[in-house]
Amino acid sequence: GCDSSLNLTSQKATDAVDSIFQSLRDIARARMHMKQFNSIHNPGSNTHQAASYKPLLKQVVEEICNPDRPDPVDIEHVSSGLTDLLKTGFSMFMKVNRPHPGDHPLLIIFMVGGVTVSEVKMVKDLVATRKPGTQVIVLSSALLTPHSAVELLFATDRLQPDTDI
Repeated sequence: GCDSSLNLTSQKATDAVDSIFQSLRDIARARMHMKQFNSIHNPGSNTHQAASYKPLLKQVVEEICNPDRPDPVDIEHVSSGLTDLLKTGFSMFMKVNRPHPGDHPLLIIFMVGGVTVSEVKMVKDLVATRKPGTQVIVLSSALLTPHSAVELLFATDRLQPDTDI
């Protein structure tokens, strides 16, 4: 709301900062229902005092490529086809393991909103070290640059649908 630094007032600056923090709270609230992937912030512990950042995409790929293969909590397998539906129906009566996302030799990840080049490289490196032999395809609605990521985060209303169709 300020076209020039000459028109900048303390109230306009405060409103802009409040808007930025409200956007960050809205983004965090979108993941509140998740049990495993609800935060990208690690506050540290008594032995490791430094707080750290762990990207959501990295958490998801590490869970998919986890060699211990626990049942993923926030990643859900969706059944398709008659055979899968029958297996799902019988799973109520007997112990049937759901397929793990890392079972298949092809991993397709689609990032809604965009992905950066560094995120694509991180996914490639993680899959190569943790699950060699798996082919990974990363798709996205946009290739983000640092400028476009900040613009999408703070300059647009992400919660409203784009009606300029």
